[in-house]
Amino acid sequence: MAPKLTVGRRVREVRERSGRTQAAIAGLCAITVDYLSQIERGLKVPSVDVLWAISRELGVPVAHLLEQEDVRPSPAEPEIAPAVAAALLGYQTAVGGDASVDAVRLRERVESAWASWQSEPARFTAAAEVLPQLIVDVEQALRASRAPGEAAVHRDVLRCAADLYGLLRSYCRRAGRADLSLMVADRALRAAEDAEDPIRIATAHWNLGHILLGDDQPEAATEVARQGVARLSSAPTDRASVAMKGALELVTVVALGRQQRHHQAREHLLSFAEPLADQAGETNTGRTVFGPTNVGLHLLSIEMEAGETSEALRVADQLVMDHVPSLERRFTFDLDVARCHFQRREDAAVLLRLIDLEAEAPEDLARSPAAREMTRDLVRRVRPTLRRQAIGLADRIGVVC
Repeated sequence: MAPKLTVGRRVREVRERSGRTQAAIAGLCAITVDYLSQIERGLKVPSVDVLWAISRELGVPVAHLLEQEDVRPSPAEPEIAPAVAAALLGYQTAVGGDASVDAVRLRERVESAWASWQSEPARFTAAAEVLPQLIVDVEQALRASRAPGEAAVHRDVLRCAADLYGLLRSYCRRAGRADLSLMVADRALRAAEDAEDPIRIATAHWNLGHILLGDDQPEAATEVARQGVARLSSAPTDRASVAMKGALELVTVVALGRQQRHHQAREHLLSFAEPLADQAGETNTGRTVFGPTNVGLHLLSIEMEAGETSEALRVADQLVMDHVPSLERRFTFDLDVARCHFQRREDAAVLLRLIDLEAEAPEDLARSPAAREMTRDLVRRVRPTLRRQAIGLADRIGVVC
């Protein structure tokens, strides 16, 4: 049986699927955030005028908010390559090769996989081709390098393992396997600790913090980030350690935003992350892409989530993303700008951004819940002159309208 939904729960699930915050909807409907929160929790019953305003801003009929049955369309399920899952769970064995360890070659392969993941438009397809054998070879190298007299080689392989499992954390999370994402994050931390590498230990904490954010555990993410900063005390004070500290501070910024504490998130960013970004400059330590541009990207997200779309777009206009080495960061920037335009009901601008994202990162677009929901709503509400393009985009990324 489909679950029964109250009006408040229906409002909340439609709002959350659209990627919009309580602050954004409340501001557009001329009601307080607290009032909207009480509606969503079933503590208040909205008047007809308020319900109509909410339905208008969410882009759905009033009748949809009054329905009890959960009839939302099922989005396409993100998939993980079966061979990747098999390799992680130990079901796949090495293909060819021998038991010898070439740490230099292994490092080259891990770096190549990371370069592809951060720049390849079809990065999920590319990752599925190289990761299974690389996982098996790294695990085999870890076992083989434990032999007496191989301590230096074993440490090099541990560093490779920590870096590889950091990549896999990102891949698994975006492929819808939170369980495997947590598993590989733990493996990355264990490898970094065994290698006694403080930068990679901090990177592993950063990875774990993002998993907790994705699992709606902002308080736990903040604590993990704090522990990561503490672990950096044993590292030399250089550009890499400054950058990793800054990246961990941004985990706290995101956690504050997830708790609707937007003012504190903004203050933490400006007081802690921004000075560290100015000190480190643009970096890619731990593949975090930390630097002034990334700090600006987080400020954009804070303003967007707080419903301050004019300020968010002003921040966006000041950011130059062309030099950012991470496709994912560029995708996030364009998606947040699209979400700002979506909140302002500037549908032509939303459609243009989404089509641009399709050209740059088609697989990421198809896997993004926020992008899919915006596309679905565009098809329903866009002007007739733009509907053909919206329907075409929906068909290409597998959105059922």
